[in-house]
Amino acid sequence: MDPTRSSAANYGLFLPPFARPHSHMMAAAPASGSKSLKGIIAGGITGGIEICITFPTEYVKTQLQLDEKSGQAKRYKGPVDCVKVTVNEHGFRGLYRGLSVLLYGSIPKSAVRFGSFEEFKKRNVDEKGNLSPKKRLLCGLGAGISEAILAVTPMETLKVKFINDQTSANPKYKGFFHGVKHIIKEQGIRGTYQGLTPTMMKQGSNQAMRFYVMETLKDKYRGGDPTVKVPTVLTGVFGAIAGAVSVFGNTPIDVIKTRMQGLDAHKYKNTLDCIIKVMKYEGPAAFYKGTVPRLSRVCLDVAITFMIYDSFMQFFNKIWVT
Repeated sequence: MDPTRSSAANYGLFLPPFARPHSHMMAAAPASGSKSLKGIIAGGITGGIEICITFPTEYVKTQLQLDEKSGQAKRYKGPVDCVKVTVNEHGFRGLYRGLSVLLYGSIPKSAVRFGSFEEFKKRNVDEKGNLSPKKRLLCGLGAGISEAILAVTPMETLKVKFINDQTSANPKYKGFFHGVKHIIKEQGIRGTYQGLTPTMMKQGSNQAMRFYVMETLKDKYRGGDPTVKVPTVLTGVFGAIAGAVSVFGNTPIDVIKTRMQGLDAHKYKNTLDCIIKVMKYEGPAAFYKGTVPRLSRVCLDVAITFMIYDSFMQFFNKIWVT
């Protein structure tokens, strides 16, 4: 008998039951770890492709959310007018102002989101490889909070400042690196982490709802068998539904997050103060500003994201055997 294996087996006898290395767990470890790595890579690629397709709707949504009533007339009459004004003043490229910020940030954001979800998922699936409804929600929440802290907050803060800067009389940011340098010089690293709390609330609730809906719809289609492949087009439909649910569920949080990250964020003491002032001076409807452009963007975004991600994961599973 191999003495190494013998001593390892004897060592296991002295461990409590929950700590003993069961054979099925040890066999699954490499595959699970590889799946998380696949999720990180597939998620990163997905994020870069998706943001290039959907950015103009994100631009319009942000402009409408920053278009306040208090003290002055509204600049835009609606989403279509926002597009017209932007194109007239800055050309078609104006709809892509701030894209570089999201492009640099979307790759790590999506990588963290899907990588962390795969990690949380592998730790919570049952013996058949399925997640319970409660754990679907929790895994999505964990993925959202992870991406909020590690990638989304600094990226979103810079994006909002860049877009907000374009509407000022004398734009001061000449480009991505100049803008980042300027913001850090004036406000320090803290300047890129404005709105962390509402961003965690937004991303956590976003991904909790999206992954819950996606996993639930996929599970119903598969009939409880995780090995059944969901058609790519149907994955897109499920993604659009998940995106719509998240928009109606957390647009108020998104509005507050945008206000807390804009160039006028100094007007608010904190997240609660921002909520109170928006309610007091603009009314409840202000919490749903930008819903229409956000709805179109998010439904398209989530549909495309899950379609691309699932396609890459299927591709990786064929060439990257674990």
